[in-house]
Amino acid sequence: MSNEILYILLPDYAAHEAVYLSEAVASDESALKENPKYVNKVVAPTHNPVKSIGGFSTVPDYSFDTMPGDYAALVLIGGFGWSTPVAEKVVPIVRQALDNGKIVGAICNGASFMARHGFLNSVRHTGNGLGQLKLWGGDSYTNPEGYVAEQAVCDRNIVTANGSATLEFARLLLLRLENDTPERIEMYYQFNKQGFCSLFPG
Repeated sequence: MSNEILYILLPDYAAHEAVYLSEAVASDESALKENPKYVNKVVAPTHNPVKSIGGFSTVPDYSFDTMPGDYAALVLIGGFGWSTPVAEKVVPIVRQALDNGKIVGAICNGASFMARHGFLNSVRHTGNGLGQLKLWGGDSYTNPEGYVAEQAVCDRNIVTANGSATLEFARLLLLRLENDTPERIEMYYQFNKQGFCSLFPG
């Protein structure tokens, strides 16, 4: 199994939604990891730079046509691009990932995209509210009873989250990937959730 985590970025992606996960994969509390368990890679529609909602441009490692078939996880980073025609090119990528037993993470509008194409119909899941999942999913979304009103949810190989759950999303994916021990993952989560001053008041 390849150790690459593939982040799918569409135009107008939400850059903050990848931060906690990618940072924990590549570094620890003091420095970049010399031998990380996983490597972060960016996938975009083409090899051209893709721009975030905030105006940052990212140069992809792969395009949809050149991305590898083997990898550790596929992560759909949210943003406005998931409601545009280019998102339809991601459907076979997600389908193949799930068919091959890969871990798939989807946050914010990425989760709504998953609902639109029936990928959440057999798992517990969350997203930007049940109303949005029903709106985006239409007749293809047949599992509203599987919706859980939590920041992030992991069921089997699918991790979903709403757009304000960047840290919870990272936590569940890090645990599912066994990126570190559960104790160290929890420490990373609590440090970022509570803040330095709360944990170290002196």
